[in-house]
Amino acid sequence: MPQFLDPMYLLTESWLKNAVLPAILVIVFIETGLLFPLLPGDSLLFTGGLLAAQANPPVSIWVLAPAVAFTAFAGDQCAYWIGRKAFGAALYHREDGRFFKKKYITESHAFFEKWGPAAIILARFVPIARTFVPVLAGVSAMDYKKYVSFDIVGAILWGGGVTVLGYFLGNVEFIKTNVEAIFLLIVFVSILPGIITVAKNMLQRGTKPEPEQAEYVASSNEPNR
Repeated sequence: MPQFLDPMYLLTESWLKNAVLPAILVIVFIETGLLFPLLPGDSLLFTGGLLAAQANPPVSIWVLAPAVAFTAFAGDQCAYWIGRKAFGAALYHREDGRFFKKKYITESHAFFEKWGPAAIILARFVPIARTFVPVLAGVSAMDYKKYVSFDIVGAILWGGGVTVLGYFLGNVEFIKTNVEAIFLLIVFVSILPGIITVAKNMLQRGTKPEPEQAEYVASSNEPNR
């Protein structure tokens, strides 16, 4: 990755090396709360945990992990309300066009009411998705109490969990160099049953004739009078 997106460079080779904790928290908040997805989220937290495991750590893991989890939660709250108050209101009053229809908001609301908890938690571990899923939850006006409860879980699992993982496993070379790929694989395995179900439904839908086609087939099979 470019040097300015390399977590080890950001935390050890630049002026930020004397402010590891503030640097990590600022980057996490920007990525999760200010709609800027091109930041090294997973690898940044993993590297932060790795640095906290050193003999003379720049920050204690007991401070870093809770602080990151709280900041990740706060960032998601910011993104949710940006989606709900800024984008949601504007889209709701917008007329239907070629690329946008109000039914899309209704459909997204139904999606988040049904799958929102899983989407909020799993999206934490997927780059770009963790930036925009909270915004979409806000745009679709997902129930806020439900959103907050599962966002807390996601923030702890991602913000605290990845940091602690770096603390204990940061010196394992394979994990250190493939941390994002490992998380993506875990998420893929988690959603694989849903992918299979959707694929089956699409295949079944493809084998069924459309209403007009079905009517034509039925009429063509009637005996001639």
